[in-house]
Amino acid sequence: METENVALPEDGKPNNFFFRILDRIERVGNAIPNPALLFVGLAILTLILSAVVSWADVSVTHPGTGETVRAVNLISVEGLHKILTGLVTNFTGFAPLGVVLVAILGISVAEASGLISALMRLLVLSAPKKLLTMVVVFAGIFSHMASDVGYVLLIPLAAMMFLAVGRHPLVGLAAAFAGVSGGFSANLLLGPTDALLAGLTQEAARIVDTAYVVTPAANYYFMAASAVLITILGTWITESIVAPRLGEYTGDAKPESLEKLSPDEKRGMWFALFAALAFLAFILAGTIPETGYLRDAKTGSLLRSPFLQGIIAMIFFGGVILGLAYGFGSRKFKKADDIIQAMEGSMKTMSVYLVLAFFAAQFVAFFNWTNLGVILAVEGAETLRSLNLSGVTLIIAFVVLSILLDLVIGSASAKWAVMAPVFVPMLMLLGYSPELTQAAYRIGDSVCNIITPLMSYFPLIVAFAQKYDPKAGIGTIMSMMMPYSLAFFIGWTLFLIMWFWLELPLGPGSGIYYQVPTATP
Repeated sequence: METENVALPEDGKPNNFFFRILDRIERVGNAIPNPALLFVGLAILTLILSAVVSWADVSVTHPGTGETVRAVNLISVEGLHKILTGLVTNFTGFAPLGVVLVAILGISVAEASGLISALMRLLVLSAPKKLLTMVVVFAGIFSHMASDVGYVLLIPLAAMMFLAVGRHPLVGLAAAFAGVSGGFSANLLLGPTDALLAGLTQEAARIVDTAYVVTPAANYYFMAASAVLITILGTWITESIVAPRLGEYTGDAKPESLEKLSPDEKRGMWFALFAALAFLAFILAGTIPETGYLRDAKTGSLLRSPFLQGIIAMIFFGGVILGLAYGFGSRKFKKADDIIQAMEGSMKTMSVYLVLAFFAAQFVAFFNWTNLGVILAVEGAETLRSLNLSGVTLIIAFVVLSILLDLVIGSASAKWAVMAPVFVPMLMLLGYSPELTQAAYRIGDSVCNIITPLMSYFPLIVAFAQKYDPKAGIGTIMSMMMPYSLAFFIGWTLFLIMWFWLELPLGPGSGIYYQVPTATP
């Protein structure tokens, strides 16, 4: 980025036009006294809209089931009963809540023992600082193989690492968040999301071709190449925009000392290494054999296995086991009470997130009950279909529609369950493969995750940021992540268009075009 004509005010931060726009976004977003109030307001707005849309008798036909879907009025006796009886279960059943708390409990043992600090010091002292940003972004992309581990482990760890090398911790947080969530679909290895979306795509494709098969590897070539693209874009945005805008860190958080390991710490590392090897042997023995005890008992599948579905439990046990080994090896832990106190301390720091999660859970539940998301998705799909677009224009329009729906419906599978039965057959009849439609959807589903407060893990990111900047709010995160969203949208969409023009295979046996069967006389 050119800086010759950029004004530098007294704080040393660039002050160009784009940065001023981001600052305005931050001020507007942070105007809400507390992020939890956003979800309170959204929940109230959802109640009002449910009544208005219900009274207008708006209905759509679900493209997947053929059922008529109407808005459910929550400002009614039945709605009141549903709210009263669901208030507690909305919170306890909020998907990210259990994931975050269980993972944090395990990680807290490793952190309190000093293991994470020691590992971070080893990494920072041995790795070139110039590659730190690239490593963090790529690690975020690669973390998709382990479900939600990127959100609960990598993002806060990246902030700690950047602080340790004298950089602004929120720069590290932004880089990790961009890789974990902004590049959600890009990966070098197949994961559970690939299998889930492929199943929905196949069912939609069979509306036109009853024998059509879509495998989990349908987009593998494109998504593996996208991992490289997102790593490059994420690194560039971090270093050229986010880091200069945030400037030097002047907060109260203290960085970890980068001193070499003491003899006790080295002994603890050996203990942790032996424990890690034993834990890894347990995992490999259960996943590599076709009849492994961590695979699906009926099918032997690894993609839908208890191992991947229970990855958060593996993080918990891994954190506890390695933390205990290091803690007792380094003599940091001397009694069992030390372990319990470590867990208790971690829960105290999660109080902000718990409050946010309570109100976020209510909003998400209300929105799902009203059917407003399904109605918006179907109406949006019908609008795009009516435009009669084709080729590159159709691809871009479809990506944009996916982005708009991603701002209000966080679940990738929930959106695709509604969109696939409409667009997969439609594009097949226009001569485009289901795999191409799925690839375009996955771009739109990813790039705006990092700027929508309705994403289920967004409150957690705000809580992480407040550790380093108590004044950080929704606007802080949105303004910090907006450059990534813009770059990912433009770069990733152009990448797909290039792929489309070159007619490269999207995955094994997955082409760009679909040959519409001709009727035989």
